[in-house]
Amino acid sequence: MKGLPVAQSESLSSNPAPVEPIKPDHAVVVSDAVPLITRSGFEFHVRSVKPSDKEALAEFFTHVSKEDLRFRFLSAVQEVPGSLLDMLVNVDHENKEDYIAFDIDDKTIIASAMVGAKNDKSEAEVAIVVRSDYKHRGLSWTFLKYVIEEARRRGIKKLQSLESRDNYAAIELEKEMGFSARTCPGDSTLMLLEFDLTVNQPKS
Repeated sequence: MKGLPVAQSESLSSNPAPVEPIKPDHAVVVSDAVPLITRSGFEFHVRSVKPSDKEALAEFFTHVSKEDLRFRFLSAVQEVPGSLLDMLVNVDHENKEDYIAFDIDDKTIIASAMVGAKNDKSEAEVAIVVRSDYKHRGLSWTFLKYVIEEARRRGIKKLQSLESRDNYAAIELEKEMGFSARTCPGDSTLMLLEFDLTVNQPKS
């Protein structure tokens, strides 16, 4: 389940006030998506995945670099097979969720974020991947912030992200966001990044 591009940890009070994602100053214009705006001013929409998204998600992954596919799935994936797409779009929306980010046309998928939680919600793995031609717009930061708040709302206590040591951009972004980082136990080629949702807030 893995690979995300996401960066000094910051502990606040034990009962921190919720932090709302940055949202546009206009009404939501689509029925089931949340509009968000990055710090650079780029607007995009987010919603939970649906089984009918399989074809569009397959198209999305053709616009993700081979390196980012390797970071996302932690293996040399040349293309995402149908069986894996089925797993991504058929989720229970309780312990496992996949969020999809769209351009404002609400047709073009530009990023995907997976959250897979244990049954007791004590921890969950998170992974984000962004379409290559939509990088450098602040998308990863804003998308991750949204996912963190959704995980908190669902009662998840801790988020974990497994990153290849080569995925410098993701590791730095997650650390800047407030994740702690250490070598993954049992595999020195990976970094384990963790965010305690009970005490931390994502940095703005």
